[in-house]
Amino acid sequence: MQKTIETRSGRVIILPTPEEESQINAGIAADPDNPEWTEQDFARALPAREFFSPEVYAQLCAMRQRGPKDKPLKVPTTIRFDADVLAALKASGKGWQTRVNEAMREWVRTHSAA
Repeated sequence: MQKTIETRSGRVIILPTPEEESQINAGIAADPDNPEWTEQDFARALPAREFFSPEVYAQLCAMRQRGPKDKPLKVPTTIRFDADVLAALKASGKGWQTRVNEAMREWVRTHSAA
């Protein structure tokens, strides 16, 4: 049975077997255009903000976009619920905050003065 790890978000990642790991490392070693980094490579590496000029770095940061499957960025906020309401929401399982967001979006849509 393969080993797995679980991320904080609950995603399960299947780790490679020793044989798969060996094949991966052999592929890395055989690729002259993309060698595995050495300790010296890491020691010489600079963060992008230190490597690029401030103007280029600002342009690169401005170009960053969320992936096509991602929703618009959520804005963190604080809201107070009665304890029983919050308990029921959390008891509904993973994704409860998304469901609350969808319910609020529907409420806004139906109560907007248009």
